[in-house]
Amino acid sequence: MQFDGKVAIITGGSLGIGLAMSKAFAAEGANLVVVSNDKTQFENVKEITGVQVETFEADVSKPEQVDAMVEFALEKFGTVDILVNCAGIYGPIGLITDNDVNHWITTININLYGTFLCMRAVLPTMMKNNRGKIVNMSGGGGASPLPRFSAYGTAKAGVIRLTETIANEVKDYNIDINAIAPGAVNTRLLDESLAAGNAVGPEFRAKILKQKEEGGVPPEKVAELAVYLASSESDGLSGRLVSLLWDKWRDSKKHLEDIKNSDIYTMRRIVPEDRGFKW
Repeated sequence: MQFDGKVAIITGGSLGIGLAMSKAFAAEGANLVVVSNDKTQFENVKEITGVQVETFEADVSKPEQVDAMVEFALEKFGTVDILVNCAGIYGPIGLITDNDVNHWITTININLYGTFLCMRAVLPTMMKNNRGKIVNMSGGGGASPLPRFSAYGTAKAGVIRLTETIANEVKDYNIDINAIAPGAVNTRLLDESLAAGNAVGPEFRAKILKQKEEGGVPPEKVAELAVYLASSESDGLSGRLVSLLWDKWRDSKKHLEDIKNSDIYTMRRIVPEDRGFKW
């Protein structure tokens, strides 16, 4: 029961990866505020028992709704210990010249601006308490190009730099902020990609068809990493992008000083010297 008595806000917490996170955090004793922009999805969290679960309908890209979300959590529980930013959309799929401009902007607003708003809203409480954990979602396009998903990829790259930047701003308050690269998870976003047909491009379509067939990464595995990053086991690890599949994240505590004193798990520019060139 790593989170016994703690309070976690989980945006997008009623569906897919977010729902798996809600269940995992509750299993560790956290009281929850599960947030969705679709209140019909709250039926999915009714099966969560053993902790207090509150639901709140909000669009994370709307400042006034995000502020109301945090005020609601404080009214119900008196504090916020953990924030998990899991709300997100794929946005327009296809060549940028074919993308709807408003849909493109909406994708940035939900995935990046929404993450910023939620962090900004909970940080005063965490700073006052001199403790806190924030877990953001990065993923496809965050650390490498994702053609035909330009809004999504751009937003997720922004989430990484936002994570690194704010982690440094609040490092003196014992607040750890990290981002997750979850790998290929079979969620509604995958279904949207499949429904887009050839707009995703032949290589990506072949990749997601294989993912659909093989099952992809279970959402529960992503939730395990989120629990780790929100627990005391990861204290001191902050401002990092942690890959579920490629990083030995369970061993990060053993190498914490090496990680903290380097650019490991961060987004940076590759310079000629990194490849042995002396220009």
